[in-house]
Amino acid sequence: MFSKACEYAIRAVLFVAAQSQMGNRTSLKEISKEIGSPEAFTAKILQQLSKNNILKGIKGPYGGFEVGESEMNNIRLIDIVHIMDGDSLFKGCALGLENCNNEKPCPLHTEFMEIRNQIHQLLENTTLRNLSDEIVNGLTFLKR
Repeated sequence: MFSKACEYAIRAVLFVAAQSQMGNRTSLKEISKEIGSPEAFTAKILQQLSKNNILKGIKGPYGGFEVGESEMNNIRLIDIVHIMDGDSLFKGCALGLENCNNEKPCPLHTEFMEIRNQIHQLLENTTLRNLSDEIVNGLTFLKR
């Protein structure tokens, strides 16, 4: 459903958010290890997320990545998906047909539209705070 870069981005942001809630900054190496992504690929993802104000990168000996307290309540999963994958998930045909639309639907069009709308709503209504709280409280996990 999401690109690999988007999957890693969501995992990275959630890991950093949970660490930030516990008062920790997290290094590239830690994030890469935790999300199971190659370090160079993770660095590119983190750069994109920092450039778009999802994560804050702090340089220096006590540096690392963090998510601000207020950002946790405002950043939604849809924000990360748009940065990494654009809106292609919410447009286009389930079967990849160019001419699929409401007037000329493919066999999956109606059902796929409903599912796509539900996914959009889920991503739109889920903040980092919602998910990082669950991670910090041990109710969910990020390990593969």
